[in-house]
Parts: sequence; structure tokens; C-alpha cells
Amino acid sequence: MSAIDVRPLQDDLSFGVRVTGVTRENLKDEALRQQINDLFEDRGMIIFEEIESSPQMLVELSDVFGPLKQHPVASVKRVDEDAMPGVIDMDHNPDTCGIVELDGKQLSSWLPWHFDHCYNNELNRAGVLRAVDIPPEGGMTGFADGIELYRDFDPALRERIAGKDVLYTLDLLYDHMRFGRPGDLRDVRLDVAMKATLEIAKTMPRAMHPAVWERKSGEQVLHVSPWMAVGLQGQEDPEGDALLEAVCQEIYRVIKPYYHKWKPTDMLIWDNWRMLHSVSGHTPGIHRRMQRTTIKGDYGLGRFENDAVGDKVLEDTMV
Repeated sequence: MSAIDVRPLQDDLSFGVRVTGVTRENLKDEALRQQINDLFEDRGMIIFEEIESSPQMLVELSDVFGPLKQHPVASVKRVDEDAMPGVIDMDHNPDTCGIVELDGKQLSSWLPWHFDHCYNNELNRAGVLRAVDIPPEGGMTGFADGIELYRDFDPALRERIAGKDVLYTLDLLYDHMRFGRPGDLRDVRLDVAMKATLEIAKTMPRAMHPAVWERKSGEQVLHVSPWMAVGLQGQEDPEGDALLEAVCQEIYRVIKPYYHKWKPTDMLIWDNWRMLHSVSGHTPGIHRRMQRTTIKGDYGLGRFENDAVGDKVLEDTMV
């Protein structure tokens, strides 16, 4: 088996690893591919460092983890659908992307804590990212582990939320964020694409996902997305709302995030069934461009309210 170097993400974190030594050639080694998959399953996140910086390599690396999920929204920019199917190009144009004010500072391309596809009944297995245009400051992607969150959570609150399903919608507007919204968060300029989802959300069924679920390994995962959450299934009342808000605030109290400062020679995969992620934002007027693939899969625990059927637009992806 080809040798790779594996190191902890950070000494004080129980998730994530850093891997160097991955090349196109040694990715043909089945034993190495299995080793990488085992690392991913165990640690929930891998940063591949000093790796070939190209969308072609992004596709080859993604193939290690499973088939790619094609993005269903035709307007989402692709890199080259024929040569590199499944690679989307997230070009954050400084003239049109959203701007928020947080803690008295204006930020472009900021995203709150969430997991992908929370508003859909199915959750993709993972996302794989690379950075193309990197802001000189900020623009970091944050990650937090649901297993670690569960372990650190207040036991009484953890018991109250166990067995509850959280309702989510496609409404991406921060002004509509009902739970865990930073009190001083203010929209300065709305992202046009986010605003467009509001009308779509009004026509789509709400999705629900368990606040806590159990992995095959027996580990419990606290998996709540403050962004896009609209209530607790069967408890949309002041008591239920207070419980969900308390859960979001407890997430913020105990969270031990890792914020990745990008290099062109990095690629990164995270487990969407286990991790929350966010984007720190950066100074407005600066370009940020990311490329991404999405790994197919579903943990089988989500569903639509009233057994409704969704729509492909609900598979939209935000990073």
C-alpha cells in the first residue's frame, strides 16, 4: 500500500485529520482508498494538504468516497460538465454577493452554522471543497462535530431534545432566521440567489430531521442546523420554540469549531451526516471562488411533513 502521512487536525479536537502524500497515481491503490475511507468514517473530516490543485484532481479524489451527486439546479455554474461532471463553481462576485453586518463589521459571503440539505428529506453523504480565489483575510470555512457536541451538551437539555424532530425550510434569508440568530446580525445587501429561494420555499413541503441520531458505531450525534430551522415537529408553540432556541444557544456555548484557512493546495471533505459547517465571511469587495463536488448518499432518517413529495430544487447546495 502506498504510504501517506496522517496527523491530527488539532491536538485539542476529537475530529478531523490532515493527510499528505495523496497523488493521482496512488489513488489507484485499493488499500489506500480503503484507508482514506476508514479515516473519513472515524474522524468525520479530512484535509488533504499539498495535493494537486485542479478540478480534475477534485473529481478523482471525490471518487474515492462514492458516486457524485449532480447538482439539479441548471443555473448553478459548472466547471466543465462533460470533462468533469459534478464539479460546481461557486464564484462569489463582490458586486452581487450578500453582505451582512456582524459585531459591527461588514462581511461578504458569510454563512451561519448549518448542515447541507436540511430542508430536503435526503442528506448528501459529504461535500468536497477546493479554493480557487482566496481572500487575503477571512473567507475561512468552519466545521464542528456533532459527536463532540452531543458529549459536551448539558445532559438535561440533551435529554429534552432526544427523540425530537426539527422542521426546516428552504428560506435562506437571515432576517427570517428564527433560532440561534446572532442578535446584532443585520443584512446590508441581500444575495440575489438567496432572496429567490423565498418564493420557492413557500411552495415546498417542510422537511424534518432528528435532533439526535445514532451512528452504526453506537455514537450519538447532535445534528441541529440553526439556519433554516422553523420549529419542532408537533410542538410549534412557545414551549417548543423556547426549547429549540435553548438547544441552539447551547450549541454556541459548547461548540469547539475548526476554521480552515485555505491554501490553493488544499482539498477538504466533511461528513454531512455528522458535521455542521459555516463560512466566516470576508471584507466586502474581495473575490472568493470555491469549487465543490457532492457525494451521493442518505442516512435515511429525514422525511417531508405529512409524507409530502419534494422537488429537485430542494437538493440545492450552500457552502
